[in-house]
Amino acid sequence: MRFLESIDVSASGMTAQRLRMDTISSNMANVETTRTANGTGPYRRQIVIFEARNEAPAKSKFRAMLEKEQKNSNPAYGVRVKEIRQLNENEAPFRRVYEPSHPDADAQGYVNYPNVNIVEEMTNMISATRAYEANARVIEASKGMALKALEIGR
Repeated sequence: MRFLESIDVSASGMTAQRLRMDTISSNMANVETTRTANGTGPYRRQIVIFEARNEAPAKSKFRAMLEKEQKNSNPAYGVRVKEIRQLNENEAPFRRVYEPSHPDADAQGYVNYPNVNIVEEMTNMISATRAYEANARVIEASKGMALKALEIGR
């Protein structure tokens, strides 16, 4: 894998993990939201689905020339977000709490709260943070190797 490809792969991982962290933050912020803006009931937990990137990112003219000269390389393109999916009630049921005075209570006095588990979201946040940090370290290591290679040429 060439120097620039390793940075591209890690950058795609950082971008994907940042979006995952944003989605987790949204889940945590809406843990008590019993009515969405469109009035369809409580907030539904969202999850991010990743997939391998199977096409190269846009190339600069310089990079295209480099790839033309190095024909026998094995490309690695990284990761991308396939979709952000809302979990339905069958996959993760809503929390039902007895609060007859709540404006969103049903006829029996129960309120449906979002299908968000704070402990699970915090665990996912830690995982996303660690993955982001690992990708940042890979970029730093790649940069360090390139600098050492330049020092050898002096």
